[in-house]
Amino acid sequence: MKRYRQHILYISLCLGLLIAPFCCSNIGAKDFVVVIDAGHGGHDPGAIGRISKEKNINLNVALKLGKQIQKNCPDVKVVYTRTRDVFIPLNRRAEIANDAKADLFISIHTNALANNRTAKGASTWTLGLAKSDANLEVAKRENSVILYESDYKTRYAGFNPNSAESYIIFEFMQDKYMSQSVHLASLVQKHFRNTCRRVDRGVHQAGFLVLKASAMPSILVELGFISTPEEERYLNTDAGTNTLANGIFRAFLTYKREQEIRLNGSSQTILPEDLPQPEEKTPAPADATPETEKKATARNNKPAPQPSEKATVAQTEDKAPVFKIQILTSSRPLAKNDKRLKGLKNVDYYKEGGLYKYTYGASSDYNKVLRTKRSITAKFKDAFIIAFKNGRKVNVNTAIREFKNKRNK
Repeated sequence: MKRYRQHILYISLCLGLLIAPFCCSNIGAKDFVVVIDAGHGGHDPGAIGRISKEKNINLNVALKLGKQIQKNCPDVKVVYTRTRDVFIPLNRRAEIANDAKADLFISIHTNALANNRTAKGASTWTLGLAKSDANLEVAKRENSVILYESDYKTRYAGFNPNSAESYIIFEFMQDKYMSQSVHLASLVQKHFRNTCRRVDRGVHQAGFLVLKASAMPSILVELGFISTPEEERYLNTDAGTNTLANGIFRAFLTYKREQEIRLNGSSQTILPEDLPQPEEKTPAPADATPETEKKATARNNKPAPQPSEKATVAQTEDKAPVFKIQILTSSRPLAKNDKRLKGLKNVDYYKEGGLYKYTYGASSDYNKVLRTKRSITAKFKDAFIIAFKNGRKVNVNTAIREFKNKRNK
């Protein structure tokens, strides 16, 4: 009987070891954690412009960025270093990120130049040795925050933010997250340039204490120049802060999706191109006349003719938008078995700008196409959704809104 019990115990132990990895994978699963750091705060105003203070601009954009992530990414946990106007020491900001076991640290700041000099544009910074005097000056200004701390000499081991000699520590420092940080910084600048239409001042490196103490990929964003009146006005508008937060958000989505594909072979993160963008509407003057009507009036000296009853019926019976997934572009037609199609069947194409643009899947159901896109993400990581209506390519965000409106009726 004793031997029988030992045999049962042995079998149970083996089964436990066999099942354990599956249990651990579930227990060990965690949300993607991003820490958003609004630079300065409280009695540290940061750079001061004519009408505003840096600390308030930083907090405004940080909160808007966090809300976008929380709204669109249920698998992401957002942690703020501050959500109101309070002073947080530099080393405490890094501690918050480290304690949260963050996957990403984004510190948001606003740039400035002294002596009434002006400049425009946004830049993104990573940790490293400043390779120019201009870069060193940016680091000095951001690190001078520690002077607001009474015990900064002890806390930061004698580091003097205004002494170039203190920055020699960054020359020999090894940052294992450097490549990931630089990549994220490049994505941010790409969206500042293309999505936000801002002047691109590039990716730079310098010795920032807040990044040095953060044990994860980290960037520091300089939104613009509060010392330039035009830039300061932009940074204090809802349109400006919404646009900048949206640019950082889209870079974050792209980075997160790439990391998930690299680690897991797939990702459920929706591409930035799949998310509707807020349209900037410019109302026309009350007496404005459509350009086509102006031409018709000038040509015929009478109002443009009204559409016939038949034409009116045709317009009301417009087909619903058709969504497709654009997978690649080629300067010439591809054979059906071309290796670049990676085995996909029923691939179609359209011509635009002298290029052959290949698409996969077609449906008036946006959600169906979105699911299809996710299924081919591993093969075509840069694929994105486009839309056609009545055989013509249309704005995908407009098509998505039309789809949602019809579905909700």
